Formats: sequence, C-alpha cells, structure tokens
Amino acid sequence: MKRHLFGFIGLVLALMLVGVTAEGAQKNLSFQKDESLRKGETRTTLDPNIFKNPQMRDAYRIAKEIPWVLDSIYCYCMCEESPTFRHKSLLSCYVDKHAAV
Repeated sequence: MKRHLFGFIGLVLALMLVGVTAEGAQKNLSFQKDESLRKGETRTTLDPNIFKNPQMRDAYRIAKEIPWVLDSIYCYCMCEESPTFRHKSLLSCYVDKHAAV
C-alpha cells in the first residue's frame, strides 16, 4: 500500500510538472518533450486496458502518454535500490504491475 501511495504521488507530481489536468489529458494535448533528464527506461508500459480499476487504468494511460516525464522522476518506493526490481525510474513501475500493487 505504501509503495502504491508513493507511486501515485510521483505520478501526480509528474502531471503537475507538465501541467496536465484531467480535462487536458482527455483532450490529448501535446507536450513539449525534454529527454535530457531521462534515466534510461526503454521498456514499454503495460496496456492500461488490462486494469478494471478506473484509477489504475488512468494512471497507466498517462504513463504511456508521457513516459519521458516519468522516466526523469525518482521512484520513492525504493524499487530502484531493490535487487529484485532494479528499476531505473518511476516509469519502470509502469512496465509491469508494480504501480498497481
């Protein structure tokens, strides 16, 4: 639960960084990409439609739409330091079901 909360907080911070609102995200606004801070996650995020929970589906959808933002944010659930996960950034939590846990 704690990991999920930190992941969600990270996603909210990422959205604030790019100025996304729920209404703006629905309009599919294009964002200016800044790739300079990326930490190198190259795997694709999971398909948001595999999740029944609408909040999880939205979180994974947004991660798919702005991966360069999430890849530039440190993940506070400590999965980057974990020998099991070895995540590179917050984006890594969205390439599997880690963010949904």
